[in-house]
Amino acid sequence: SCTANVTVQDTIAPVALCNNITVSLDANGQAIVTGADIDAGSSDNCAIASVTLDGTTGLYDCDSVGTNTVILTVTDINGNQSSCTATITVEDTIAPIALCNDITVSLDANGQAQITASDIDAGSSDNCAIASVTLDGNVGDYDCDSVGVNQVTLIVTDVNGNSDSCTANVTVQDTIAPVALCNDITVTLDGNGQAQITASDIDAGSSDNCAIASVTLDGTTGDYDCDSVGVN
Repeated sequence: SCTANVTVQDTIAPVALCNNITVSLDANGQAIVTGADIDAGSSDNCAIASVTLDGTTGLYDCDSVGTNTVILTVTDINGNQSSCTATITVEDTIAPIALCNDITVSLDANGQAQITASDIDAGSSDNCAIASVTLDGNVGDYDCDSVGVNQVTLIVTDVNGNSDSCTANVTVQDTIAPVALCNDITVTLDGNGQAQITASDIDAGSSDNCAIASVTLDGTTGDYDCDSVGVN
């Protein structure tokens, strides 16, 4: 008899099979992919030791939105390897969080007030980044007709096209007093010893940033008689 050594070797590489997948970013703007996520049933004549992603840690963020190519490497227990390529589509489907402040604005000397989206934005946020914050249906211009409470909608849109909105109350107030202008006048008593004036007789062009409601004489009806001769 004699003894011989029979060396058995496995030279057949695994069959690597990949799936293309789509993943969504979470509230932190991140998504994690493992080799198992894109393995479409890779196999080996013996046994698979590992399934790994090549050239990436599998961590995706807002900068990864879109298509990403990844290589899956399949290694069997005898060191044979094969690989396949997959496309990972990263998407952001989470809308921003729109937050609004109610504000009060005062009309200026021209009877106008203007607000911007930032005036009522109370710290809106997104898992990626905000692209725009706009006012919907209102350019933010107010005038005397707006005095009181006005509702405005804030629209927040992120860099990936998701949007959210909130509603704020814009209270418009007029705190500017009119400008009262007077004329000194002279009146002559009539045949009955009487004279009468109205507020308009001494109004020299009083004005207001909005509109004047009334012009009145204080402390007198505007009636004068012989006892009034002189300066009043």
